[in-house]
Amino acid sequence: MRKIIQTVKRVIGYKLILEGRNNMEIKKVAMVGGGTMGNQIAMQVAISGYEVSCYSRKTETVAKAASFAKGWFAKNISKGKITEDAAAEIQSRLSFTTDLAEAVKDVDLVIEAVVDVLDVKRDILKQIDALTPEHTIFASNSSYIVSSKFCDVVAHPDKVLNLHFFNPALIMKLVEVVKGPHCSEDTIDTMVKFVESIDKIPAVVKKEIYGFIVNRVFSAITKEACYMYDQGVASVEDIDKAVKFGLSHPMGPFELLDMTGIDLEYDVLTEKYKATGDLSDKPSPAIVERYARSEYGRKSKKGFYQYE
Repeated sequence: MRKIIQTVKRVIGYKLILEGRNNMEIKKVAMVGGGTMGNQIAMQVAISGYEVSCYSRKTETVAKAASFAKGWFAKNISKGKITEDAAAEIQSRLSFTTDLAEAVKDVDLVIEAVVDVLDVKRDILKQIDALTPEHTIFASNSSYIVSSKFCDVVAHPDKVLNLHFFNPALIMKLVEVVKGPHCSEDTIDTMVKFVESIDKIPAVVKKEIYGFIVNRVFSAITKEACYMYDQGVASVEDIDKAVKFGLSHPMGPFELLDMTGIDLEYDVLTEKYKATGDLSDKPSPAIVERYARSEYGRKSKKGFYQYE
């Protein structure tokens, strides 16, 4: 009995130490997923003074991300928005790689922006957990999948959360910081401070809910817009005009879908339908048809609109 009491005391003491410790300092960051969102998040983090490595398993994705970053800095130098010396200093902190172990070595924070499919996220997190220090925080940029669905694959679930950026990440200011029941207050506090340090505005979601704040509102509007279009009630253009000039939104729902990616919307809704089995959660015909034709929006030069 005495040994049991001593063991309980040690556990309680260790728990109190953990709960009372100061927020850890983030110095080195890994971005896992080098697509449009991942690349721009990595650039924003580097611009804000952090060392960051951007990883993708695909060589072409890494090359495209590096090329975009180089072009972005060159463009801003030519416009006088940044000096050559400042751009060079920022780029010295930003690296691109196809080697996951190299990307996450000794990092304090991993931000994940891979495809929004649960099995993919669970697999990559499990790999990362075996390659990172025990203090590393894992933040998923998932638009809808809550962190409690994949936190069990790591040794320290209290360091797992959702950190949801918005597209384009270099411009949009909001970041949703989402706390699951497994996540510690210390982790949330650390991430709020980190978000503020990269010149973004944190919105803390205290309780997990599908779609968080912004996407729940956006999904309701998008679902109704697609329904009206599928039923022939109004055209894409007129629905967008109604939302922009009637509700004062900066973009219409179809314009926004083209910007964020119709393929992303298809994946998200497909995953939701798999989870709920509710037919109303399936992607609308308007989304399915464009997905089948690889018309994903701006990234493919065609979606609900045509782009040069």
